[in-house]
Amino acid sequence: MFTGIIESIGSIRALTPKGGDVRVHVDTGKLDLSDVKLGDSIAVNGVCLTAVELPGNGFAADVSRETLDCTAMNDLKSGSPVNLEKALTPTTRLGGHLVSGHVDGVGEVVSRSDNARAVEFCIRAPKELAKYIAHKGSITVDGTSLTVNAVDGAEFMLTIIPHTLSETIMASYKPGRRVNLEVDLLARYLERLLLGDKAAEKTAGSTITESFLAQNGYLK
Repeated sequence: MFTGIIESIGSIRALTPKGGDVRVHVDTGKLDLSDVKLGDSIAVNGVCLTAVELPGNGFAADVSRETLDCTAMNDLKSGSPVNLEKALTPTTRLGGHLVSGHVDGVGEVVSRSDNARAVEFCIRAPKELAKYIAHKGSITVDGTSLTVNAVDGAEFMLTIIPHTLSETIMASYKPGRRVNLEVDLLARYLERLLLGDKAAEKTAGSTITESFLAQNGYLK
């Protein structure tokens, strides 16, 4: 688990094809690895990866085909900056929200504009994730815990303060950039809970619809 508070900006040293998937080598910048051991988890742009090598100035991790298919990891190349966060501990200050590091989908930066000293981004999520994104709710973008300021269909707005811009890779975002998205865990569990006994039934997709909510007394 993670908090979505980025600890360091690192960079990709190399992406090496290995047996059909990829081994990624990451330079970790100012991230303190003194308490990291082989097998520990580190989030790279919000993707939970397992350290399989610790050469001293970074780490290496294996990236499966599943992860490559479901995230924007394929967009990375040698030299690409990345957000880094070590897994939380029982004593970690939870400054963001609970983040699993399991990316739900890939979004796209639609627009960027200045607002005083802050920067506003509009990001388009995949249609299937729109139902989990709420005004003033939490969302993780490339591993960064952020507050949604507005929602319009599958698009949502973020207002990013100077500190976040300087401590993450968001300062480099431009329209067209693909970003990893993880929705709030609570929204995922709430959807499953609302299914009740129907959760045990096989289905091709979610059965939570406006009609379902109305029939079960959640809408008036």
